Amino acid sequence: MYFWILPGKEKMSLSRFRAILLEELYVTRHSLEVIMDIVFFPVMNVLVFGFIAQFLIGSTKSNAGNALLAGMILWQIVYIVQYSMSVSSLWNIWSRNLSNIFITPISLKEYLGAHMLSGLLKAIISFIFFGLISIYIFNFNIFNLGIINLTLFFINLTLFSWSTGIIILGVIFRFGTRIQALAWGLIFLFQPLTAALFPVRILPHILQLLAYLLPPTFVFEAARNSLAKPGVNWEMFFIAVIENIVYFMLTIAFFNYMFKKAKDTGQFARNEG
Repeated sequence: MYFWILPGKEKMSLSRFRAILLEELYVTRHSLEVIMDIVFFPVMNVLVFGFIAQFLIGSTKSNAGNALLAGMILWQIVYIVQYSMSVSSLWNIWSRNLSNIFITPISLKEYLGAHMLSGLLKAIISFIFFGLISIYIFNFNIFNLGIINLTLFFINLTLFSWSTGIIILGVIFRFGTRIQALAWGLIFLFQPLTAALFPVRILPHILQLLAYLLPPTFVFEAARNSLAKPGVNWEMFFIAVIENIVYFMLTIAFFNYMFKKAKDTGQFARNEG
């Protein structure tokens, strides 16, 4: 069975796509490191910031605590999707399995597409779990933002995470595992720059200008606005989508270039050495 997922004439096999997803499932289930990184640490972050939010609510009687907790929960979407994409490929490199994958009929589109879908599924499951935690422990229901808002937030945060993950993959394929720390470290550069946990106005002016060049900024600002005044901010959504589409197209071009250079220089094969 074949289908298309990205523009182009090349058809993608559902069976090969499913095979990559199964590999992802097995690695996730049997790797303590992955479980710690995408379950334990995110849960601890939500709990810690949830208690801080409770303190702020009790001290200031303002909406700042709920905004902080909402930002942390939404941030986990960015973290989990990007981590899943980047670190999953590192597991293949560490186990010397990456070359084996690409000598099979699996195409680059299938490989990327399956990891993109895997990251999205993990993020959805985690988001529901974190949402339930916030309800039962902190009496904060992020689902009150509404299905439309949450869907729009997910679209934009996932697109940004895919772009970030693809960039990191391209860099790792090109330069090897000596820069593998980027796979789990680079994304935290964007946490303050996107004002995930505080209003953009808190940032210095020059950083505010930079913040509005990043799509997640509009998501976090829209979420905070929705907590204070329920509704959908379509303007912020469309700005974020436009930025995401531009960045995603540039990201694909960058990845194709880095992947080609990695093969031409022999770095792709040396990554498993």
